[in-house]
Amino acid sequence: MRAISGLWRWRHNPLRRPTDLVEAWLALAALLLILVVTPLVGSLTGGLAQDALQESVREQRASRHLVTATVVRKADGSPLDADPETSTGRDMRTRVVADWTAPDGTTHRAPVMTSIDTPHPGDRFTIWTDRQGRTVARPLDSATAATHAVLAGFGAAVIAAGLVEGSRRLIVWRMVLRRYARWDQAWDKAGPDWGRTGTGS
Repeated sequence: MRAISGLWRWRHNPLRRPTDLVEAWLALAALLLILVVTPLVGSLTGGLAQDALQESVREQRASRHLVTATVVRKADGSPLDADPETSTGRDMRTRVVADWTAPDGTTHRAPVMTSIDTPHPGDRFTIWTDRQGRTVARPLDSATAATHAVLAGFGAAVIAAGLVEGSRRLIVWRMVLRRYARWDQAWDKAGPDWGRTGTGS
């Protein structure tokens, strides 16, 4: 963004090339876009993500139910890591066969995961199910949804800023290539006469 200062410095400089002013104006435009447009993009993206995620939270809360299950026996197999969507990585879950009654009144028996370290028959614990009693992941909570929305907005703003700056750099790079090509052409024209007496002005 050093070229922005060039807008003032190059105003009356006899060595100023048209491309110098273009670069300076381009840098100013990119800065204004980054300062004004990218926060807007981030805010809009975050707002849309927040609306969609909070709607998902409401739907999951309406369709998922916490029910109490009773351990029948420990299932075959070793303890498994917890589902990363439903709990922290520190929690170890044990597979057990359990009975539970679904919100629609049907009874179920199936292998499920429990946080009980040493489960015994008759131990009770809670699981999340849908209306028909099928086990599901814990519903998304509002705080997590809001965090995801903020991250989505921030990510969109960073991507927008990167696109603006990347576009500016690409345009400047093309201008520099054109400038070098013009210099090469000028040197090719002057080259055969370079150093001869009486040539030039």
